Amino acid sequence: MKIQLPEFVQEILKKFSENNYEIYVVGGAVRDLLTGRSVDDWDFTTSATPEEILKIFPDGFYDNEFGTVGVSDASSTNPYEITTFRKEFGYSDARRPDRVEWGKTLKEDMARRDFTINAMALEKLKADHEYEIVDLFGGQKDLDKKMVRAVGDANVRFAEDALRMMRALRIAAELGFTIEEATLEAIKKNAALIGKIARERVKEELFKLLASPNPYEGILLFRNSGLMQEILPELEKAFGVEQKSPGRHHLYDVGTHLLMSLKACKSTDPLVRFATLIHDIGKPATYKKLPTGVITFYNHEVISTKIARNIAERLRFSNEETDKFVTLIRWHQFTVDERQTDSAIRRFIKNVGKENITDMLYLRVADRLGGGARETSWRLEEFKKRLIEVQKQPFTVRDLKIDGNDVMKTLDLAPGPKVGEILNALFEKVVEKELANEKEVLVKELKRIK
Repeated sequence: MKIQLPEFVQEILKKFSENNYEIYVVGGAVRDLLTGRSVDDWDFTTSATPEEILKIFPDGFYDNEFGTVGVSDASSTNPYEITTFRKEFGYSDARRPDRVEWGKTLKEDMARRDFTINAMALEKLKADHEYEIVDLFGGQKDLDKKMVRAVGDANVRFAEDALRMMRALRIAAELGFTIEEATLEAIKKNAALIGKIARERVKEELFKLLASPNPYEGILLFRNSGLMQEILPELEKAFGVEQKSPGRHHLYDVGTHLLMSLKACKSTDPLVRFATLIHDIGKPATYKKLPTGVITFYNHEVISTKIARNIAERLRFSNEETDKFVTLIRWHQFTVDERQTDSAIRRFIKNVGKENITDMLYLRVADRLGGGARETSWRLEEFKKRLIEVQKQPFTVRDLKIDGNDVMKTLDLAPGPKVGEILNALFEKVVEKELANEKEVLVKELKRIK
């Protein structure tokens, strides 16, 4: 087949061929080329040892035991990884091999890879831009079927590296594929092995799944595979917790509502999508059914916040991610009422943070849609307008158009508590709209005080 590869990729293939080594483009790059997706990472496998690779590319870097040499090029932000054919033995930590040996054939190397659609190789032919697909495990057929299938015995593949189970879900979500039946069954059987994997690696795959074009379908797979129970047992508990009752708008149980909210979320930020997915995760713990048949979840947002913080800690969120995550969940239950005062809206903005308002609205709309309501209402649209208007007002004394120096200069005061008291008094008058937040107006008021 005829393919136009990047210039540096062609150069790598050419140099190895000139030195009489086998070399192939492998992995996700081949899969993405065949599906018409852009290729961000280029990986190669070769018969050359790391030492021989470094003779071809002396500026390469090699500091691992897995035979991978990194080669950089100014045209790419990611290094090109060139790995010697290898065989692997023993996976006592369910993540990395205990021992690696250099292999002698491409087939040995491909046999250790995770999924058939990632176990294809691209070989350069003699003609310009002509390449041959080396497909030893039926990857092209699985691409045509839109299917993720393990290479060989799926149980063996997942025992070698338990993170592959999450990767299967993520790839399926990214490509809109299904998971082959035997591979899915193997994930269910081996789901508990995910506990051996570093939490930050699990979080990385989960966020990639959430950032994919099909996060709803990906989370359905996450649940059906048994991995949800292992990674987010709190979310699994939400399914079957009924919400539908007299006077309530909900159509679904809590878990299904959360899934439908995720499906409706228009944000592309995986953190916002995750907050949307678990925003009501405290409801099972606060469920009560009154004698009238009405179901309540009083203070569920507070319990949801505590659970969210535990999840963030467990999945090794950064401090910044944690703060935003718990903020979105803590304050998602805000009131939208045309009778709200400016002060009430100011409190909302302070609680949420100006930087999080857009994401909070994404969550709120998704929450409504996930409960069976219409996307928007005139009250929500009025609330959005009020948010814009109120943000034009000062939020703290520091937002005033004058400062302590102006007060001291105008009133001939020395530094001290009196300066702060005067600024606070001016701030209250601006908040109550008795004064405009303009320097001339505020200085004039100071002179009146004098």
